[in-house]
Amino acid sequence: MDVASPALPPVAAGRGGRGRVAARGAVHAGWVAALALATEWRVGRFGFQPTDQGFILAQAWRVRHGEVPHAGIISARPLGSAVLHVLDFALPGPLFFASGVLAMVELTLATMAFAVLVTRRPVHTWGVGRTALVAAAALVNLNGFPLMAWHTIDGIALTACGAWALDAGLRSGKALPRLGGLALLGAAVFMKQSFVPAALIGLVWTLSYPDRRRRLIPDVLALGAFGLGYVAWVTAGGGFGAMVAQLTGGVPAYGERLLGLWLDDPATLALPPGRRLTWFAAIAVVLVLVRLGGDRLGAAGRVVSWLSALGAVAVVVWTIWDGRFTASTRWADVLWWILGLAVVVRAIGLRRLPWAGLLVLATGFMASLSWGNDTPTLLTGTLALTALLLVAEVVPPAEPLPRLTATAGLATAALCGWAVVAHHDEAAYFDLSHGELTADLGAVSPALQGIRTNPATYAYVAQIHDCLNRYPAEQVAVLPDNPFAYPAFGRRNPFPLEWPLPQEIVGDAPARMLTTADRLDHDGDYLVLFETVPNQVLAHGGPVPASVPAATPNVDYQGLENAIRARLAGESVVCGSFVGKWQPRR
Repeated sequence: MDVASPALPPVAAGRGGRGRVAARGAVHAGWVAALALATEWRVGRFGFQPTDQGFILAQAWRVRHGEVPHAGIISARPLGSAVLHVLDFALPGPLFFASGVLAMVELTLATMAFAVLVTRRPVHTWGVGRTALVAAAALVNLNGFPLMAWHTIDGIALTACGAWALDAGLRSGKALPRLGGLALLGAAVFMKQSFVPAALIGLVWTLSYPDRRRRLIPDVLALGAFGLGYVAWVTAGGGFGAMVAQLTGGVPAYGERLLGLWLDDPATLALPPGRRLTWFAAIAVVLVLVRLGGDRLGAAGRVVSWLSALGAVAVVVWTIWDGRFTASTRWADVLWWILGLAVVVRAIGLRRLPWAGLLVLATGFMASLSWGNDTPTLLTGTLALTALLLVAEVVPPAEPLPRLTATAGLATAALCGWAVVAHHDEAAYFDLSHGELTADLGAVSPALQGIRTNPATYAYVAQIHDCLNRYPAEQVAVLPDNPFAYPAFGRRNPFPLEWPLPQEIVGDAPARMLTTADRLDHDGDYLVLFETVPNQVLAHGGPVPASVPAATPNVDYQGLENAIRARLAGESVVCGSFVGKWQPRR
C-alpha cells in the first residue's frame, strides 16, 4: 500500500492571496478564542473541586517561584505541564477562569490540527460547514471534563499541533515549521510519560522523507530540545537521581482497559456498548465489498455505499448520545475501536494507509494511559470525526452534499454545544447541578473570581481563607486534598508534594514529607491545616461544619498526614472544619 497522502491544495499566490489567507487565519483565530471564552463562561466556571482543579496550577506556582522539578517538587510525572502553565499567571483575568479558557483553546487547536492532517485541507480553505464540524468535535472532546490545566490536555495539544507543524514543514521544505513541530512532539513526552510515542512518531516521520541525512542532526536536536533543557535544569538543581526514582517509581499503566474492551470477552460485542462496534463492523464489511466491486455494481453500488455511510454516521452519533459523556459507559473506548475499523476500511478501499487516522488512534491510546481516567475521553470528538471522514473518503461523492455541509455543520455544532451545557448543568465535575452552584468564590480570592460552586464548598474554601488571616505564617500547607489553595491565596507550600495521594507518593516522598515536618517544627513560623471533610462530601454539597473539636480525626492517606500532625509541636488550632498546628514567628 502507498502510505503517501495527496498533496495539499495550492495556496493563492501574490500579495492579494497572502492577504486573503491572513484574513481567513484571523477569522479562525477569532472563533477559537470566542469558543473558548464562551465555553468557560457558560460551562467551565460552574463547579469547583479543590483537588484536580488546582493541581497543575499549584505545581506551576512553585516553578514560577524558582523551585526545581523533582529536587524541590516530587512528581510521578515529568513537570512539563507545570512549566507550560506558568503562562497562566500572565494571562489577563482571574487565574482560574483564564486557565480554563487556555485549556479550551488547547482542546480546540488539537481538534483543528487533527482535522487538517486527516482531510489534507489547510484551515484557510475551510468553509462554514467544516469549521462548525470541527468546533462540534472540540466540544465533544471536552464532554464532561472540567476546564482546567491538565497534563493529558497538554500532551494531546502538543502531539496534534506538533504533527501539524511537522507535516507542513516537511511538505513545504521549510525548516521553521518542521523544527518547531519536532520540538512540540518532543515536549509532549514531558507532559506525561504516556506521550513518549509522540516523539518516536516524529522521529520516524522526519526520517521517512528525502534528505534525511542532511536534516538528521538539527531534527534530532529539535526533537530533544525541551527534554535536554529539562534534564539539564533538573540536574543543575541536584534533582537528577530523584527524577529517575520518581518517574520510574509510579504504578505503570498499560491501556489494558481500552484494549480489553472486547478482547477479554468477545461476548461483549453482543451487548451494549460493544454492540455498536459490531454494527459498525458490519457496515465496514459492506463498504469494503462495495468499494472492491467498483463500477461493476453501478448505481446500486453507489446507493448501498451512501446508505452504509449514513449507517456509520448513525452508529457514531448513537455511541456519543448513549454514552452520556460519562466514562462508566465506555463510549470513548467504543469510538476508539470504531476508528480502528474506519482506518481498515480506508486502507483497503483506497489502497493507501491513512497515516493521519493512525496518528489519531495512537494519540487516543496515549491519552488513555492514566490512573484515573483510563479511557480516551478527551479525544472522543476527534475519534468520531476522524472515523466519519475516513468512511466518507471511500464513498462516491454526492452532488447535493456540499450544499448541505454548512447547514449540517452548524446544526451539529449547536446540538453538541447544547449537549455539553446540559450535561454540565445536570452535574458539574465533582459538584452539584447548575441551579445549586450559587456561590461565587471570587468573594474569597480574586484568583477565583467568577468560579461558581455550591454553598458547602464555598464555606470550605472560606474557612481556609479565614484561617490564613487568623494565624499568619510564612510557610503554609493545607493537607491533603487542597492544591488549589497555594496559587489561589498566594502561599508557598513547604512540603514537596501538592497532593499526596497514595499513587503520587513515589521515590523517597514519605521520608521527605516527614523531614519537612521536622524542619518546620524546628524553624517555626508555620501553619499546617488538615481537612476533616473529605472531598467526596464536598462533591455532594456537604455538610461542612462551622466548627469541630481540636481532636477531630483528619483525612489521612496511608498514615502520612497523621504522622506529620504528630511531629508538629505547635499550637493546636481550629478553623471551621479544619484542624491544624500553628507556630508563629519566634
